[in-house]
Amino acid sequence: MQQPTRISASILAADFARLGDEVRAVVAAGADMIHIDVMDGHFVPNLTVGPAVVKALRSLTDRPFDVHLMIAPVDPYIDAFLDAGANIVTVHPEAGPDLRRTLQRIKAGGAKAGVALNPGTPVAALDPVLDTVDLVLAMTVNPGFGGQAFIAAVMPKIRDVRALIDASERAIDLEVDGGITATTAPAAVAAGADLLVAGTAVFQGGPAAYAGNLGRLRA
Repeated sequence: MQQPTRISASILAADFARLGDEVRAVVAAGADMIHIDVMDGHFVPNLTVGPAVVKALRSLTDRPFDVHLMIAPVDPYIDAFLDAGANIVTVHPEAGPDLRRTLQRIKAGGAKAGVALNPGTPVAALDPVLDTVDLVLAMTVNPGFGGQAFIAAVMPKIRDVRALIDASERAIDLEVDGGITATTAPAAVAAGADLLVAGTAVFQGGPAAYAGNLGRLRA
């Protein structure tokens, strides 16, 4: 069943020169989670952060760290992110040889396990692991960079994932990431999302604006 809308603030859009202060500020403003995009320059065309950054931020808040691994192969790095303090670890079906084994490894490490679907990844990729997954992340941009435009053509896929989750009767979060703003958020929620990843829409305007930005997304 679809849950009340929550916001996972993507630090990809934060000021990296003062990243710790940014995390404190967005948590104080009401962000439900901190979303951390990990990119390797290989699986996606960008480089971001590693487990050392996750570990450095972990002591600043008890809000869940929602870590999206856009790296391949992904399996050799899972333990490092678990040890660094990730609460949710999301991987792509294309990033390893055995998705079920990867998800089981995440769960064995004490975190929730997520599966990310790129715009071109079919919903059927979830079928073999729906009994194991805790979160499905539907990408509404092609991953790699923040600030991209929302791909409205992904909406039918989000509705299909929502129906699949509801039919499973499992407590699986449906997260949407990519181009989420106060304008696009209602469409994502109407399609079935209960967790929204937002970067630019949250962090624009500086810390004094964060609470208002989050409020507009929830509205």
